[in-house]
Amino acid sequence: QVQLVESGGGLVQPGGSLRLSCAPERGTFDGYVIGWFRQAPGKERQRLSCISLNRENRPGSIYHVDSVKPRFSIFVDNAKTTVSLQMDDLRYDDSAVYYCAADAVDFCDDKFGLYDYDYWGRGTRVTVSS
Repeated sequence: QVQLVESGGGLVQPGGSLRLSCAPERGTFDGYVIGWFRQAPGKERQRLSCISLNRENRPGSIYHVDSVKPRFSIFVDNAKTTVSLQMDDLRYDDSAVYYCAADAVDFCDDKFGLYDYDYWGRGTRVTVSS
């Protein structure tokens, strides 16, 4: 069981930036795919990005949905304890609750979606408003 904790949400003006973080309550993300999603009121949960953190330093994969390129980028710290989503040039329609998710696999791409993840955080709210 992996408990995920998101942080970094808040209120930001249009054009501003936020960095969201996702960390496990215990241990590291070694050997997991971590994804970021968001859900706005009345809308379906939307996939944003994913990153695979393979064991033994094998090459991983990174994927961003086209609609957030190049404003959003996903990255991991060297210890594989935090996966962050850097969001720049934020827009009103970026307002949503943002979730991170995890699954114990070693590759993600555009086909790795919502129902492939086993573990979810509770979300962090991002509000873009002037």
